[in-house]
Amino acid sequence: MHSLIMRKKSLQAYLSFAADFFRYRRLSRLSCFRFHVNWKDRHPCLADKTGVTGFDRHYIYHPAWAARILARTGPDEHVDISSTLHFCSLVSAFIPVKFYDYRPADLHLSDLISQAADLQALPFADGSIRSLSCMHVVEHIGLGRYGDPLDPDADLKAIAELKRVLAVGGDLLFVVPIGRPRVMFNAHRIYSYQQIISCFPELELREFALVPDDSQGDGLIVDAEESLVDEQNYGCGCFWFHKKAGSLGAQT
Repeated sequence: MHSLIMRKKSLQAYLSFAADFFRYRRLSRLSCFRFHVNWKDRHPCLADKTGVTGFDRHYIYHPAWAARILARTGPDEHVDISSTLHFCSLVSAFIPVKFYDYRPADLHLSDLISQAADLQALPFADGSIRSLSCMHVVEHIGLGRYGDPLDPDADLKAIAELKRVLAVGGDLLFVVPIGRPRVMFNAHRIYSYQQIISCFPELELREFALVPDDSQGDGLIVDAEESLVDEQNYGCGCFWFHKKAGSLGAQT
């Protein structure tokens, strides 16, 4: 029944598109001629007649959150590990960015370096990075989705690497799906709030923000209560960690 309804909606959308095409062509012939309007050149976009502009809440809000943190911390340079390319490319307009990915991006912009790196074996010295981000990445590692080896503990190894390279006084922006913990093979893992906190005992949590499931609710909730996080099915958890001098594992 669902597939029948969807086919009916698709047909209705295409018929509406065709009607719009022929009406537009008639209007264009009454206007000053600038373009040929030919049926063979059609490119139907059938899902955009909506009352509001839709967007991926996770991938709009978490880079916006991270950019605002960087505006506050003002690092001389930022290192990003495999986060969305939109984030590193936009931030590089204001802060020099070094971007690393398991599948390197052929990206060329001023003040942006794009190179290959394995998050389970980062090519950086211990305690060498003062401003670091890894957002909506760790949940994928070890599931084979991107050609990486299958490993149930790959996410924990990646987290260990992030902590190893973070400098004393440095900041880590870390984002993962959050809610009821489970593996959605081979797409991603979903973590509980406490699972993430327990992975970073040596770091100070300076800010936590939540992008909740409910698209009608607040877009980004800063300092969200843990009880609210636990109610999520597939929320987005944004963690700003800081390595203080004298913390466990800090380099002297």
